[in-house]
Amino acid sequence: MPFNVWVLTLAQAFAMSAAPMMMLLGGIVGIELAPSPALATLPITSMVVGVAISILPVTQLMKRFGRKKIFIGGSLLAAIAGLIGAYGIGERDFTIFCISGALLGTAGAIVQQYRFAAMEAVAPALGAKAASRVLLGGLVAAFLGPELALFGSELVATPYVGAFLFLTLVCLLAAFTLMFYRETAAITPLHSEHTHAVPRPLPVILSHTQIWVAIAGAIIGFAMMSFVMTATPLHMHHIEHHSLADTKWVIQSHIIAMYLPSLFTGLLVARWGVSKMMLLGLTAYLVTIVIALMGNELLNYWLALVLLGLGWNLLFVGGTVLLPRCYAHGEGFKVQALNDSLVFGSQALASLSAGWVIHQLGWELLLSICLPFIAFQLLLMTWWKFSQSNRLEANANK
Repeated sequence: MPFNVWVLTLAQAFAMSAAPMMMLLGGIVGIELAPSPALATLPITSMVVGVAISILPVTQLMKRFGRKKIFIGGSLLAAIAGLIGAYGIGERDFTIFCISGALLGTAGAIVQQYRFAAMEAVAPALGAKAASRVLLGGLVAAFLGPELALFGSELVATPYVGAFLFLTLVCLLAAFTLMFYRETAAITPLHSEHTHAVPRPLPVILSHTQIWVAIAGAIIGFAMMSFVMTATPLHMHHIEHHSLADTKWVIQSHIIAMYLPSLFTGLLVARWGVSKMMLLGLTAYLVTIVIALMGNELLNYWLALVLLGLGWNLLFVGGTVLLPRCYAHGEGFKVQALNDSLVFGSQALASLSAGWVIHQLGWELLLSICLPFIAFQLLLMTWWKFSQSNRLEANANK
């Protein structure tokens, strides 16, 4: 793999540590600081909303100033967010803590562009492997973030302040790593089926079923993952009274399961194709719901969250690999911006609603809400395959 892919993988390991730390502690700290238990997940939601509203400006800034400057700036912004989070907890100010989450979200929007930068650094045939390799940095973050959260929670007199000071440290390490990133040429499509002298309008690009399979797969992958995972620490720790250490283990295992499959998802794409991989992801999500509904023991949470992480990886990598096949040269930034805006906007809505649903409707109904979305993606993929078959048959008859 080229040097840039390794740099981005290491930077991902540091920068992504912020997300699992906030995912583990956001709701737990939130329920102590929030004026209402229904708002407990608002810090996590603030982070996800920060990602969603920042995608478009971030891609425009990268288009104008290049990726390297924005990558480094994002890591520095995350470091500042860690300091603000520590201050908010120390002052018991819920609003300041939510601001920290929003800034982490803006930085996270920049981190989400690492996978596209990695795919630009390799030959088209290696695009899936490059994207998976960068996501492997999240495997390190899955260990690092929760461990620093648990260790830092008791490091200073005020609980959880030390965790966010550690967050600042690892984000500074990400900024240092990204200083070695080498700016690449202008964005180009990977495996694109389209070649056009003039970039097409967005409605024309969106008229093809395939692009909606890619976008919807990533949306459902991220939204369902966020919906269930955001509610899990609250249900485990505050409702079912599992220990913080057990809750940390479940969330940590979930995040490991999100990124560990990246060791082989690139190979799965090459061998089985994108559609079969995404079907495996939807199957993992379905089994997640069944296991979670079977009981509230530690093993139920652990198995369900591990399968949730696996399903996310298969759907997200599948959508990431499929998306560049839907646009031509010069169309990349606007398609990527739309894709990530929809993905993280949906994730923000799922995260925001998780706190309300878990307190008002309960764990079982929260899980059941996910089923129609799995069915929708299955129907969309069936429509895509049917359209492909019809097009191939029409071409054969010409």
